[in-house]
Amino acid sequence: MAPCTLALLLLLLLAGPPAAKPAPPTCYSRMLGLSREITGDFQLLQTAAPVEACVRYLPRLYLDIHNYCVLAKLRDFVASPQCWRVAQVDALKDKVRKLYIIMNSFCRRDLVFLSDDCNALEYPIPVTSSPPDRQR
Repeated sequence: MAPCTLALLLLLLLAGPPAAKPAPPTCYSRMLGLSREITGDFQLLQTAAPVEACVRYLPRLYLDIHNYCVLAKLRDFVASPQCWRVAQVDALKDKVRKLYIIMNSFCRRDLVFLSDDCNALEYPIPVTSSPPDRQR
């Protein structure tokens, strides 16, 4: 091989593979991302020093888009009369409304409900970062 060709080959190897364009978001990935964002925003709203006492009386908002009861949960949250005109709650209700529309209209065919356990949306199972200890 000529030194010029070898140098060009070495340069291409060091540069790595060409950057691939990321795939556009799918309906499912949009629903999943928005549900996680809403759940996180709600948890922040609950843990922050509430501007209004009404925040304590909002319906719990833990979302699992694979649970059939999530649609009723979204409707109940948007319809709750608590915290009218509280900016953070209004913004959260707008996100919830958007997720409901996406789930019920645009992405209805892309969604598979794996359960209908409404209680699981009230009291979610905490996520652990380490595996449970094995009993001997």
